[in-house]
Amino acid sequence: MRIALGADHGGFELKNEIQAHLESQGIEVYDCGTNSKDSVDYPKYGFLVGDAINNGKADLGIVVCGTGLGISIAANKVPGIRAAACTETYSARMAREHNNANVLGLGGRVTGVGLALDIVDIFIKTPFAGGRHARRVDLITAIEQGERI
Repeated sequence: MRIALGADHGGFELKNEIQAHLESQGIEVYDCGTNSKDSVDYPKYGFLVGDAINNGKADLGIVVCGTGLGISIAANKVPGIRAAACTETYSARMAREHNNANVLGLGGRVTGVGLALDIVDIFIKTPFAGGRHARRVDLITAIEQGERI
């Protein structure tokens, strides 16, 4: 499994914690930046993670900004990306199981490291359930492609 990581300055420290955690499990990390606490614009990093998934450089992505919201919104503008900002483990599980989310959004200023790593573990280990949920994900894709449903 390969995970693309991206963060702005508000998520930089948590991104580094996540990267170390993933690598300690033997998971390959594709680091999309940023690489300092200097102020940057989060949409760039949401796009880079989404692009990494679409180009086959990663299977899933994790984006981190101060709240996880803005960078998730930005990632969702990339075709084929389903980013879910999660603040607890149940939402992370459901994002993968029911929504087939391929990007996890986290808030470096609102989620502690221990909880964030638990959320990450659940997100990356939970498979998509398919079934009735696949039909719904297909509808999301249809809307994304401009179809009326």
